Amino acid sequence: MTNNDVLKKIRVALKMRDDDIVEILALVDFRISKGEVGNFCRKEDHLKYVKLKDQILRNFLNGLIIYKRGPREDKHVKSPSPEQGNKGHE
Repeated sequence: MTNNDVLKKIRVALKMRDDDIVEILALVDFRISKGEVGNFCRKEDHLKYVKLKDQILRNFLNGLIIYKRGPREDKHVKSPSPEQGNKGHE
């Protein structure tokens, strides 16, 4: 399965349009046009077909996480303090 296939399958499964994919990529500061997205979704034998590179798919997947879950508020997970960690488990 190619990167293009992965993008197309996610696009269909989540009922996305080219605009949605452009918006998702913008969430990770990756700029792309609707036309370029459309070229990734064409059949391989089409004149305007473009092979989707790993970097773009990786950025799309990272953007999709933000799109679905929202941005991370805190990048570091705080471990509970000793006072809070054992309350109710004595």
